[in-house]
Amino acid sequence: MNLKRPAPNVSAILHRAIALAKAGVSCGEIPIAAVLVDADGNVLAEAHNQVETAQNPIAHAEMQVLQQALQYRRYFEDCTLAVTLEPCAMCMAALCHARVGTVIFGAYDPKSGGTVNGARVPQHMHFKPDILGGIEEDSCRTLLQDFFKTLR
Repeated sequence: MNLKRPAPNVSAILHRAIALAKAGVSCGEIPIAAVLVDADGNVLAEAHNQVETAQNPIAHAEMQVLQQALQYRRYFEDCTLAVTLEPCAMCMAALCHARVGTVIFGAYDPKSGGTVNGARVPQHMHFKPDILGGIEEDSCRTLLQDFFKTLR
């Protein structure tokens, strides 16, 4: 997975998503969050999962971010989306349809991922974002593991 265009500081963006994911835990959400930045690194939208809060199974962080960002424009070819967990098939399809130029993620999701695991949605779409996985992987994975340990 190589980036075709330079992206803003991906580690810093993912750290911002990690902080948002931690904030989501206080709302009873699984700690997953996403941040969308433009080519200059300006934040266009950010959100954590809101599935439990909104009682909405499609209120994933990526979907929330896209919904917010669509206030400003329709397509995001020059933008980078950072998310703490590999996007599922639903989210990845939405990101492709919105033409998000680069998708970076922290932890891989072998069971429910739809980006490099599972359905591998981008290979079936007309628009294929650049994808970079495993950024701040240990921090993202540990955040999720710790959350689920508290539930058991």
